[in-house]
Amino acid sequence: MSFLDYAPALESASILKLKSDYGLFIDGDFVDGNGTPFPTINPATEEHLATMQSADEADVDRAVQAARAAYENVWSKLTGSERSKYLYRIARLVQERSRELAVAETVDNGKPIKETRDFDIPTVAAWFFYYAGWADKLDYAGMGPNPRALGVAGQVIPWNFPLMMLAWKIAPALAAGNTVVLKSAPTTPLTAILFAEILQQADLPPGVVNIISGGGATGQALVTHPDVNKVAFTGSTNVGRQIARGVAGTSKKLTLELGGKGANIVFDDAPIDQAVEGIVSGIFFNQGQVCCAGSRLLVQENVHDEVVERLKLRLSTLRLGNPLDKNTDVGAINSAQQLKTITTLTDIGVEEGADRWSAPCELPAKGFWFAPTIFTGVSTSSRIARDEIFGPVLSVLTFRTPDEAVAKANNSPYGLSAGIWSDKGSRVLAIADKLRAGVIWTNTFNKFDPTSPFGGYKESGYGREGGRPGLASYLQPAPAALRIPANGSDQ
Repeated sequence: MSFLDYAPALESASILKLKSDYGLFIDGDFVDGNGTPFPTINPATEEHLATMQSADEADVDRAVQAARAAYENVWSKLTGSERSKYLYRIARLVQERSRELAVAETVDNGKPIKETRDFDIPTVAAWFFYYAGWADKLDYAGMGPNPRALGVAGQVIPWNFPLMMLAWKIAPALAAGNTVVLKSAPTTPLTAILFAEILQQADLPPGVVNIISGGGATGQALVTHPDVNKVAFTGSTNVGRQIARGVAGTSKKLTLELGGKGANIVFDDAPIDQAVEGIVSGIFFNQGQVCCAGSRLLVQENVHDEVVERLKLRLSTLRLGNPLDKNTDVGAINSAQQLKTITTLTDIGVEEGADRWSAPCELPAKGFWFAPTIFTGVSTSSRIARDEIFGPVLSVLTFRTPDEAVAKANNSPYGLSAGIWSDKGSRVLAIADKLRAGVIWTNTFNKFDPTSPFGGYKESGYGREGGRPGLASYLQPAPAALRIPANGSDQ
């Protein structure tokens, strides 16, 4: 037996008791949708998991009306401490059902169970706990004394972190006193609808949170609905542009978290072993299916060969396979369409003259899979260095001086994330000050905390989620006559 051989350690899927079909969650109940039902499948096996109801324009209107009624009659009348009790209750229920939710996220999304179990679901609970603490302290959110909620929030989440993105949006909205209509992604609707069951368990008043499923038309109907006061969207830059145009000229507030092409900068004085682990965890453990993935690696020229060789050695030890196996490092690509995009862009990389290396691994016969891949000899003009691939694909570029590293890192239409690897704190601070990225990690990558705001520049969107700025984006200053300090009392 070689050191690569191991005994499978499968997480049991029996904890997940799925129904054959799921409706929309509107006004506290599960109801049928008028749109065309669609299946959600396991991307690792192509197995049918459940049939989901789809919302049409009339369903969207029904959900928004439910949210408006709940806002005016119930939620806006509660004190901050009363709202916080519901958020704390939701957080605890997420923890109680964490194993079930982790399995659901894994079978619906394709990411390894150790990612959903150890990162995704704990982060969801942390977000609700954090914003529960803010609900009775809105005077300190930076919007002046006695700020007010916006009203009804229309939220659209992506497929890469379905439940985590849900928490990032719903938790601050509720803490600020808003009600919500949230649309899940069509390829990963499962955990959002299971979260609706948690809302029922928590006895959240009907209509405060409504969860609908559907495709682009459903999302468009939601963000353009005249009775929606706030739009929060995470997804592609192209769709984000369409939403911005649709919201322009209205009174709606807007937060967009869009694409990214994060630069991970490794200097010659960096802790190489630590850097390699950070690079791998930042792009390969999540199949590269994260907008802030460090998909561009900028390595100082004199350590390029050493870093690449160590990367290849490390990638050769990764285990690709059944996402429910606790030993698995690299899971399945979320959908056939996404796999096609990854394949097309990597083929273009070869045509452009870059050198391709893929980790030696056997891809399963069923499902959507792509081996971890490194491109070297990449230029800044290459499409694989500029386009968001959203797959386990790393483009390696070199630099000689810190100024060249900054210029190459900023040479992107995106500005979401970056990483700096160096033993010199002064260098890190100097480089970070020049990078046009909303989030910059030092000697680590892809670490999140609910207290820290997240968002980008340029085509990566605008606005922030997380921390105090994430709360402020769901608030507005009180009218002048009402700007009386609350002196720590409930809102």
